[in-house]
Amino acid sequence: MADVIRVPNAKIALSTASVYPERTPDAFELAARLGYDGVEIMVGADPVSQDIDVIERLSEHYEIPVLAIHAPCLLVTQRVWGRDPWAKLVKAQKAAERLGASTVVVHPPFRWQRDYAKDFESGLARMRDETNVTFAVENMFPLRARGNDVVPYSPDWNPVDYDFPHVTLDLSHTAVSGSDAMEMAVKLGDRLAHLHLADGLGVTNKDEHLVPGRGNQPCAPMLERLAGTGYTGLVVLEINTRKAASRTERIDDLAEGLAFARLHLAAST
Repeated sequence: MADVIRVPNAKIALSTASVYPERTPDAFELAARLGYDGVEIMVGADPVSQDIDVIERLSEHYEIPVLAIHAPCLLVTQRVWGRDPWAKLVKAQKAAERLGASTVVVHPPFRWQRDYAKDFESGLARMRDETNVTFAVENMFPLRARGNDVVPYSPDWNPVDYDFPHVTLDLSHTAVSGSDAMEMAVKLGDRLAHLHLADGLGVTNKDEHLVPGRGNQPCAPMLERLAGTGYTGLVVLEINTRKAASRTERIDDLAEGLAFARLHLAAST
């Protein structure tokens, strides 16, 4: 009897960060051209990424849904949407609700955000009670300074062992932190709600976000495992194409990432 290939209902989205230094409108164009199921908006320095009215028009124009919002949690986006971290999350929630996105990706607080960090778990729980939007806390990584690991996040860079009902697993971040991505996925179980698909070599402290298959992370086994468990969350290609020699090379990388995800997001039964 021949094997039956089972493909889960998980959708594959393109992170708008994957087209940088091109801009958010270009991500919609390329997602539509290449056949992605939707986009994840990385809210950042690009003014278009911050403007929900414009995002809504882009989504309608290209007929590409917004499937997730990545809240502005990076060091370089500390002033995007104001400086109050809770206000940023509320704005991300409202944006997700308006655009029909299912998920808001959020990083753990920085240690110097003491009030935010102190109430992070309970605050997210309160927000979950007020919306159907999923808040998925992303795994990060320690920084290395003078040979020592420095953890700038509170309670930790790794959300797996904390009481977060939904987690984003980023496979470039597991490379930097030297984590066992498959072990993390097993521990998370149904709490794994969102996957940032990328790759990395993990030989430096650099967050590489390589095209899946070009590093040493278990990108293919991860997708195959998710397919086998009937995963219904999102798979988001979040790669770094800023060094692409041309737009054609960037498009080729985005197409390769999508093809990789489609190929491996299946399970033989």
